[in-house]
Amino acid sequence: MSESLLRPALVLGLLSCIGPFAIDMYLPAMPAIGADLGASVQAMQGTITAYFIAFGLAQLIYGPWADQAGRKLPIYAGVGIFLAGALICTLASSVEMLTAGRFVQGLGGAAVMVIPRAIIRDMYTGHAATRLMAAIMLVISVSPMLAPLAGSGIIAVADWRAIFGVLALAALISLALTRFALAETLPPEARRPVAAAALWTGAKALFSDGKFLGLTFVGGFGMASFFVFIASAAFVYTQSFGLSPTGFSLAFAVNAAGFFAASQLAAGLGQRFGAPRVVLTATAGFAACTVALLGLALLGLASLPVTIGGLFLANACLGLVIPTTMVMALDDHGENAGLASSLGGTLQMLAGGAMIAALGPFFDGTVVPMLAAIALCGVLSFGLARLVLRRQALAA
Repeated sequence: MSESLLRPALVLGLLSCIGPFAIDMYLPAMPAIGADLGASVQAMQGTITAYFIAFGLAQLIYGPWADQAGRKLPIYAGVGIFLAGALICTLASSVEMLTAGRFVQGLGGAAVMVIPRAIIRDMYTGHAATRLMAAIMLVISVSPMLAPLAGSGIIAVADWRAIFGVLALAALISLALTRFALAETLPPEARRPVAAAALWTGAKALFSDGKFLGLTFVGGFGMASFFVFIASAAFVYTQSFGLSPTGFSLAFAVNAAGFFAASQLAAGLGQRFGAPRVVLTATAGFAACTVALLGLALLGLASLPVTIGGLFLANACLGLVIPTTMVMALDDHGENAGLASSLGGTLQMLAGGAMIAALGPFFDGTVVPMLAAIALCGVLSFGLARLVLRRQALAA
């Protein structure tokens, strides 16, 4: 990676880690938290859904605000709100209070998802932007690989509340990082006042852009599959497969590694074969892997190694899809990068939250319902990619 990309990749990647850490670190503790608070599996999954819904809706605020006030001020506000949510979770005496704290965390964590995307768009477009996005994802990859292990390590020596205390400390570090290591990339002359009419006009343009919506949901259904895995895997791996919290964390890390390793190839493959062809091929692989894995599960053949291996391959395909579709969706909307990024992120988070909610009534702690929901996401992502990109891929 060139030196010009290394610094922003590290800074933006570290900032962007807050949101994934808030999701991944407490996953090994979910069964224990549920037992301590007297909460059902569905109620504990609701703490994740609350986070995703708040995370998605709040992006509608941070994007336009970042276009008006610059990129740094909204990050300060968002990380501060995230800190407050972490403290609420630390003090939670019921699953309802924990869910409320997670909702507040989501409201704040959204800032460090949407604004880094806009910063990337401020600095680069095309393959350079994809390369920077992939580099940021490489930094973020420490989260799903290390955060669950860190969470299981914490609950081995302390109460589960200590996990949220560590997240509060991470928020304080992020505030310092924003203050001293992040440059403002939107000069005053390029800022756009927040006006209802302008937002409505911009939103109408985005909602009428089939390419923007299509690419958003191609990536969105891919992300939704990972959200389903996040909400279900702790219970499947520990209760159905009999893993310890540490064993679950290791299995989770393997599944996540496929995604982030493949994401580093996205820019180079897009430059060589064309981004539309990469997305079409990768979504086809994602759908094939997930449907095949579901078939094995229905036949009673989805053992722990088979499940981990199948999800590794599926997530590797997904690692090519998400960074590429993120960049492609924003390429034609540089003048509304903040709004486009926030709207796209909102739609993707809501899709993920809806998929978790839809899974809830059918989830019984076994692997089949989880894999069925993931396979549905794979089929939807591939079908939408064919609808949106087939003509472009053939022309490339």
